[in-house]
Amino acid sequence: MTAEADFGQFRAQFPTTETMVYLNSGSYGLLGNSARAAMEAYLADRIAKGADWGAWVALEEEVRRRMARLLGGDVDEVAVTASASAGINAVASSVDFSTRRKAVVSNYEFPTSAQIWHAQEKRGAQVVHVAEAEDRTIPLAHFDAAIDRDTAIVALSHVCYRHGGKLPADRIREIVRIAHERGALVILDCYQSIGTEQIDVRALGVDFCVGGMLKYLLGSAGSGFLWVRAALTSALAPTTSGWFAQADTNAMDIFAHDPSPSARRFQGGTPPVPSLYAAKAGLDLILDLGVDAIEGRVRALTRLALDRLAEADIAVATPEDDALRGPMIAIPVRDEDAFVAQLFAQNIVTSSRDGNIRAGFHAYNDEADVERFVDALVRSGQCFARREAVG
Repeated sequence: MTAEADFGQFRAQFPTTETMVYLNSGSYGLLGNSARAAMEAYLADRIAKGADWGAWVALEEEVRRRMARLLGGDVDEVAVTASASAGINAVASSVDFSTRRKAVVSNYEFPTSAQIWHAQEKRGAQVVHVAEAEDRTIPLAHFDAAIDRDTAIVALSHVCYRHGGKLPADRIREIVRIAHERGALVILDCYQSIGTEQIDVRALGVDFCVGGMLKYLLGSAGSGFLWVRAALTSALAPTTSGWFAQADTNAMDIFAHDPSPSARRFQGGTPPVPSLYAAKAGLDLILDLGVDAIEGRVRALTRLALDRLAEADIAVATPEDDALRGPMIAIPVRDEDAFVAQLFAQNIVTSSRDGNIRAGFHAYNDEADVERFVDALVRSGQCFARREAVG
C-alpha cells in the first residue's frame, strides 16, 4: 500500500473529516472510530459488570507501555496522569526551593505551566521568564543569561501554543547542557507536538517530559503522562500523591506513605478509566501509522499552507523555517474570535489565541483542507498583508 493510500485510510477513520475541515488539533484532536468503539465498550462493561478493576488496571499498564514506546523511555519511567497539569504539579511539589530558588520559565509556556511555577512562590520560588525574540523564537543566549547556580528547574515548551514556534532539538539539548552544568533540572512540555513528530527523551537529555492525550495523540480529556528520568526517581518525593502512587496500591495503609520506586510515585488517585480507553485507541492509531510518516505528512501540509498564504500575501505569526515550527500555523487577524465563528459557519474548525487564528494540522488532513482554509482567509478580508506591521 502506498503512503498516499495509507493517509487516505487513516483519514477515513475520522468521520468528522467527511463534513468539516478540521484544523483544531492543537485544542482537541479528532476522535477516531476505534476510540468511539473503545469508549462504547467501556460503557457496555460498566453497565453490565458495574466494576472491572482488573481490566482497568491492566488497561492503564497498556497505556503506560505505549507512552514509553512513543517517548523512547522505559515503562517504569512513565506516570499515567489525569492531565499535563497533574504531572507538572507532581514535579513542582518534589522540587526543593530552600537552597535553589529560581524556576526559569520560557515564554512559550501554556498558562497552566507558568501558573504552577508561580504558585511555588509560596514555597520560596522565584520565577524568571525567558522572553521571545522579535521573530518569535527563543535564542539560546536568552536561556544562558537566565539559568544560574541558583536555578532549581527550567520549564520548556517544545511548541508554543500561541503561534506554533518550536524549540528545535539541538537547542533543547544545549539548554539541558547549560542547566545540568549549573545544577538545574529541566522539564519539557511536549503537548503541542507529541504525536506529530519524534520525541526522544533520552536523546534530548531532559529530566521530565509531560503532555496529554487530548490533542495530537487522538484521545480524550482526562488522560495525560509524565516521563521521569529513572536516575532521578528515588531522589524525588512529590507531596501531591494518592493510592495509585504507592508501592502497593492494595496495601490500604492509612498509617504510612510508601511511594512506588517507579515514576508511578508521581501519580495520584483513581485513574480516569473512561479516558484510558480512548487513550489506548488513539495511541494505537499513532503507532500503527508511524510517527515518522505523520511528521512528514504534517510538515508537507504546513509547508503547503505557508506557501499558499505567501502567494496570497497573507501575514503569518509562525516561524516559516521547518525546523522552528510545530504542526500549527497562526495567522494574525483583525477580530480573531469573530473570525473563528465565521470559519465555523463554513465548516472550517480553528481556534484563536493572542490575536491569531490557529490551524493545527494532523495526518487526517489533506491538501483539499489546506486549499479550503486558505481560500476562506483570502475571501474574508480579516487578514493582514505580509508587509503590514503585526503586533
